[in-house]
Amino acid sequence: MLSGRALAALACTSLLLTGCSAPREPIVVDEGIVTVENTTEREWRDVKVTVNDHFSGGAASLLPGGRLSAPLGAFQTGLGQKFDRGRQSVFKVEVTATDSAGAPVHLTWGGRPPQQ
Repeated sequence: MLSGRALAALACTSLLLTGCSAPREPIVVDEGIVTVENTTEREWRDVKVTVNDHFSGGAASLLPGGRLSAPLGAFQTGLGQKFDRGRQSVFKVEVTATDSAGAPVHLTWGGRPPQQ
């Protein structure tokens, strides 16, 4: 059985470990879903999410701490072509917006396309 002092030390260690976890990434691509999180303290307006430089989607606004999630199939080109997971993989996601103070927001996940 643990002594009171050992139990207190264990509780403090567990609090430190959970309190020191890495912050979430603002852009996550997982299982065919793109999630964008506003990790700032200001609202984002005219949020545009672009996948692989051609497929886009977005939202009118994203509140501080808010998340925008969409399946890759919801992103489309200006001509209406939808992202096809069976034929393409995601190499880049770009997010642009304007915050409530008028400053531009620009986030990028990934980068250059894979070499073929």
